[in-house]
Amino acid sequence: MNLLSLKFLIFSPILISAIFLLPIFTGKSVLTRRLAILFSGMHFFYTVLFLIFFNNSLIYNFPSEITIAGQSWLSSLGISLSFGVDGISMTLVFLTSFLVFISCMASKGCIKSKFSLFYALIFIIETSVLGVFCARDMFEFFLFWELELIPMYFLISLWGSGEAKKSAMKFLLYTFIGSLFMLCGLLMIYNFNFISTSELTADMGRINFDYQTSPIYLQIFAAILVFIGFAVKLPIVPLHTWLPDAHTNAPTPVSMILAGILLKMGAYGIIRFNIQILQDTFYILVPYLLILAFISIVHSAFVAYNQSDIKRIVAYSSISYMGLVLIGLCSLTVMGTTGAVFLIFAHGIVSAGLFYCVGIIYNRTGTREISQLSGFANNMPKLASFACVLVLAGIGLPLLISFPGEFMLFFGTFISIILNSYLIQIITIMSIVILILSAAYSFKLLHGVFFGESFERWRDVKDIISHEFIILFIFTGTACLFGVMPMTLTDYILPAVKHVLVALGG
Repeated sequence: MNLLSLKFLIFSPILISAIFLLPIFTGKSVLTRRLAILFSGMHFFYTVLFLIFFNNSLIYNFPSEITIAGQSWLSSLGISLSFGVDGISMTLVFLTSFLVFISCMASKGCIKSKFSLFYALIFIIETSVLGVFCARDMFEFFLFWELELIPMYFLISLWGSGEAKKSAMKFLLYTFIGSLFMLCGLLMIYNFNFISTSELTADMGRINFDYQTSPIYLQIFAAILVFIGFAVKLPIVPLHTWLPDAHTNAPTPVSMILAGILLKMGAYGIIRFNIQILQDTFYILVPYLLILAFISIVHSAFVAYNQSDIKRIVAYSSISYMGLVLIGLCSLTVMGTTGAVFLIFAHGIVSAGLFYCVGIIYNRTGTREISQLSGFANNMPKLASFACVLVLAGIGLPLLISFPGEFMLFFGTFISIILNSYLIQIITIMSIVILILSAAYSFKLLHGVFFGESFERWRDVKDIISHEFIILFIFTGTACLFGVMPMTLTDYILPAVKHVLVALGG
């Protein structure tokens, strides 16, 4: 095995999860948590090595394949278990490993039962998400996509609060039904390629078909089917209703993973399938997707502002920002798409950090109702300082992580010539105006919780302790680092985006 093996990177978490299920870990919460943090930390630093040795001149870095008796998995059908990463997927692999590491650290004080099972499920999810980002085969992509559903269901239902089981089932049904639509679309793409080339292959780099062999209305139908699957996960209005409930009832580390990692799978799928493979149909669908994205931004921003639960405010803000990402992807320009991918990464950092802040407040007070919280900056100044930085990063303050992504995204949409009309420019301007509302609900959260007159019952609430300080310092430090030095990300993302858009003339 080579020193840098994608197979080891992807499958080592699921192997560790099997170890955590051994009887020796039963009832040993401290040992289990420390080993989980140790492994996830080692895995993260192993991921960093991939970044260091990444080569932008290659289409796919670190290519590898799992073979059986020297042959591909289902060689007669052209289906294989092959892996590789470009700059887009490498960025998301780094984000995944980073947030799993931080989530394991954040589990202290949040998870109080079934410790070994909890971490085992976390690592199964890590393998499934990494498999999605590294897969080079369509059906392999689908297998890893589905692998994530069951562990996430149990993470929400077993460790959540309130109507956790109901929320977990809602998540499962939404995403599973969306996956069925996606599978039908993948089968159509597989068939289109066979009709055009007489070759059975599911390799995403070799899929090729045209109007003559596959009617455009069938291509549009396939594009809509796969988009539905991705839109559920993104999520886009009206396929979003599972997300606020899942976040509200999920434990803090699970909310961090859900917002920081799982939502990014939807955007990644749109890039790989709707843009990279179904190129012709994306031109046709762009006007409708732009309108859908704008509706998602507006609806979620207004709903977020009217929420009383601070966790639901953060949850709806995620939906709004994912609508913004979809607008960037619809630009089909290098700048706009690069900005969208950058914003995906930025949102993963900021949203996970804000969910952790909310979790700290909930653990101290037992409530998330904004009317019951006020003046926490007086006795929790450290938490208030970190929360201020993360909120400002979320609304796109210059020199913080969201600003470079938003700037590139908006600039890319303004110069886009994807439509003959000015629809994309008009929607972009309207979206920028709506961002004012995002600042409004963000400052509503900040002011309602940390400023104003303190309630007597919260005067004895203690500020963050050492491990909480370390986690929030990492989040805010990351938000500052990539805000000041965005080129550390764009140097990976830009060449990959150019390759994806080359056939589109982006």
